[in-house]
Amino acid sequence: MAGLGKGLAVIEAFGARSSRLTVSEAAEITGTTRAAARRCLLTLVELGYVAHDGKHFRPTPRMLRLGSSYLEADPLPALAQPHLVEARDEMQESVSLAVLEDGWSVFVARAEIAHLVSTGVRVGARLPGYCSATGRVLLAGLDDEEARNALRAEPRRARTSRTLTDPAALFAVVLETRERGYALIDEELELGMRALAVPVRTSRGNLVAAMSVSASSGRVTNEELRTRLLPVLLERAAALSKTL
Repeated sequence: MAGLGKGLAVIEAFGARSSRLTVSEAAEITGTTRAAARRCLLTLVELGYVAHDGKHFRPTPRMLRLGSSYLEADPLPALAQPHLVEARDEMQESVSLAVLEDGWSVFVARAEIAHLVSTGVRVGARLPGYCSATGRVLLAGLDDEEARNALRAEPRRARTSRTLTDPAALFAVVLETRERGYALIDEELELGMRALAVPVRTSRGNLVAAMSVSASSGRVTNEELRTRLLPVLLERAAALSKTL
């Protein structure tokens, strides 16, 4: 079972930094030895999940089967997709849905729109909870102790000069997010990018996901996020909540 765990870690390494990896890069990302990473990669090649060109390893289309298992088993992405599309078409910005996993915001559905500057977010991508709009909304759905523990447990490196990393200050932001009902990130995750997220709740009021929009700071101001895009996100999140 330890070998299975290492293999799954190697699978998750693809996309963390690059769509293709060397043995050394896979070992570094997963925290394993080069020998263990090489064994896992060669096994994945043998099973058809990964291709090898002599130096780099890259996922094959067979890898999609692993992600599709979640998408087919959980109705949330399918239920959310029409609402994401409507929000995208109204705002003319890409819209995503994310859930919380071990302090990370994991994107499970997305409606994309073409822009010269792309946010780089895709289904399956993971963003750190402490400095992403979706992450802060999802952390706000936890009770106070759970939120504090998640912020303390998560590595909090400064992604940009604007990134907030102090646990006490971040907890205060999480409480503020819970109070006002949305999170707005201004170049904390990536310079030149802003993001806005709102909670998606079940009919019983349990927070299960975050719906978000992200845009280039050169194209959309913080004021536009609040006045033009926030009402659309809140409306579509509420519509989705009625189906859960």
